[in-house]
Amino acid sequence: MDITGRKLFVKALQEEGVDTIFGYPGGTVIDLFDELYKQSEIDVILPRHEQGLIHEAEGYAKSTGKVGVCLVTSGPGATNIITGLADAHYDNIPLVCFTGQVPLSLIGNDAFQEVDIVGMTRSITKYGVTVRRREDLGRVIKMAFHIASTGKPGPVLIDIPKDIQTAAGPPEYPSSVHIRGYKPNETVHIGQLKKAYKLLRSAKRPLILAGGGVNLAKANDKLLAFAEKMQIPVVTTIMGKGAIPSGHRLYVGNSGMHGRYAANIAVSNCDVLFSIGTRFNDRITGDLNEFAPKAKIVHIDVDAAAISRNVVVDVPVVSDAGLALDKLLEWAESKNTEEWQQQIAVWNKENPLEMRRDHGMTPQMIFEHINRTFGEAIYVTDVGQHQMWATQYLEVDPWHPLITSGGLGTMGFGFPAAVGAKIGNRDKEVVCISGDGGLQMNIQEMATAVAQEAPVIICLLNNYYLGMVRQMQQLFYGKRYEATCLRQRRCCPAGCKGPNPACPPYTPDFVALAKSYGAYGIRVEREEEIQAALDEARTHKDAPTIIEFMIASEEIVLPMVKGGNPMSEMILK
Repeated sequence: MDITGRKLFVKALQEEGVDTIFGYPGGTVIDLFDELYKQSEIDVILPRHEQGLIHEAEGYAKSTGKVGVCLVTSGPGATNIITGLADAHYDNIPLVCFTGQVPLSLIGNDAFQEVDIVGMTRSITKYGVTVRRREDLGRVIKMAFHIASTGKPGPVLIDIPKDIQTAAGPPEYPSSVHIRGYKPNETVHIGQLKKAYKLLRSAKRPLILAGGGVNLAKANDKLLAFAEKMQIPVVTTIMGKGAIPSGHRLYVGNSGMHGRYAANIAVSNCDVLFSIGTRFNDRITGDLNEFAPKAKIVHIDVDAAAISRNVVVDVPVVSDAGLALDKLLEWAESKNTEEWQQQIAVWNKENPLEMRRDHGMTPQMIFEHINRTFGEAIYVTDVGQHQMWATQYLEVDPWHPLITSGGLGTMGFGFPAAVGAKIGNRDKEVVCISGDGGLQMNIQEMATAVAQEAPVIICLLNNYYLGMVRQMQQLFYGKRYEATCLRQRRCCPAGCKGPNPACPPYTPDFVALAKSYGAYGIRVEREEEIQAALDEARTHKDAPTIIEFMIASEEIVLPMVKGGNPMSEMILK
C-alpha cells in the first residue's frame, strides 16, 4: 500500500539509525515536523537559528562519528545553513541536510520563500538535488546517507518540495544503493606505497606530517604505532592535532602559520616529508617555492584531486589513511633517527613555546589549568587567537579530542558545535573555548543549551577585541585598530591606538547575560582564581557555565608567519 512522502521520510531516518535531528520548522516543512511528532525514536532538537543548527549538527557528527542530520524550511531557512555547509565541506564532516521547497508547480515563479538552494550550494556539497518525483524519494535519501559517510565525508543537501511530502508513493526504503560514477577508493596501490616506504627507509631526516584525514579515518593508533616502530618524529596540521597524543616524545607540534618553531624548522630541513591526510593549504605551506625545500614529498590522501593540487609531490598514494597505515605497519622496521630527534630538541630548546609569566594571567596559564582539570573531555573551539592558543597549549589525545573549524575558519562555530557534541555525548564533559567576538555570533544558542539541559563549560577569553585581526593590525598596519575594538562607541575619538582609561565599558556583561538565559556566569581576573572557577563550573549539571577570563588586549599568538612568507621566517617576539 502506498504511503505519503512525509511518512517515508521518517521511515528512512529510522532505517538509517538516526537518533537526533536538528530542525527549525517553517511552512514548507511543517508536514515533515508533524510526522516526526508522531514517533519517539528520533529526538528533535530545536535550535534558535539555522546557522547554530547546522554547527550543532557538525559538532554532533564530529564527536559521535555518525551522520549529522538537519531539517530547515525553504528560503531564509535554507540560506541560513550555507555557511555551515561550506564549513562541513572544507572539514569533511558527514551531514545530510533536508530543506523544504515550494510546490513543484511554483518553482521558478519567484514564489514566497523560494530559492534555488541546490544551485547556490553546488560547490560546497558532495551532492545536492531537488526531489521531483515521489517515487524517487527513498532512493535519493539512501544515496544521501551513503555519499555523506563514504570516501571523503562531506555534506549532502536534499531539497524536498512541499507536494512531494504529501504525495503518495511506494513504501519501500532501499537497503542499498548503486550510484553510477560514484566509487570511493577502498584500496591502496601497493606499488606506490612501496615506493613511499622505500623513500622513508632511506631518509636520514624523515618527518611525518599528519593532517585531519588521520583523525577522520580513526587511524590515530595506527599512526602512533608506525611512528614508534620507525622512530620518526611527527608534526601535525591544525586539523591533524591529536593524530598522535600531543604529549608523546615523538610529537614535535603543529606546523604552519602559528606552528611551533621546531615543527616549522623541521619541515624546512627534513629530507623526506611523509604526509598523510592533508590538503597542503596555504596556512601550512606559506611560500610554495620555499616549502620543505630539501625534502622528497610523499602524499597519502583518499581524495585523488587533492594530491599535487597545491604542492607537487614525488610519490602520490591515493588511499584512506587507515588502509595505508595497515600495510605500512606490516613493513615497518626501526630506524636510527636519534641524531635527527636531538636536532629537533635543540630547535625546541632555542625557541620553546612559552608565554611570559610576569605580567598577569595569560592564555597559557588558563590552558594549563584546563589540562590538569579534565580527565576526559571533548574540547571545541571557536575561531581566532584563542583557537591558536588552544592548538598550541591543549593536551589532545584519545581522551581529549579537539573539534575546531579549520578549512573555512568560521567564527560562531564553537559554541553551537559544543552544544551538538554534548547532545551526542551526554556522559562526557564538553569544554568550549571561545573569544568574545565569536561567542556573540551565535550566543542565542544558549537558549538551546539550557532547554536541552546541556552543561557545556564555556571558557571565554575576553580581550575586548577581534583579536586575530587586531594582531595583524598591530604587527603590519601601524596599530590602526579599525573595526576591531568591541568596546568602541560613537563617542570614542578617532585614531585610537589601544586601550586607555577613557575606554567605555564592555557590552555585553557576559556573566549577567548567562544568568539571563538561566545559565551560570563566573568572571576570572587573576591566575589564582582559575582553578576554583573550573571546579565550580563542573558542579553545574543542568545548564552551561560561562567562565569569562579577562586577558590582556595586547596578548598575541606567537610564533607567527606573515601570509605568503616562507614558514622558516617566523616572528618570535
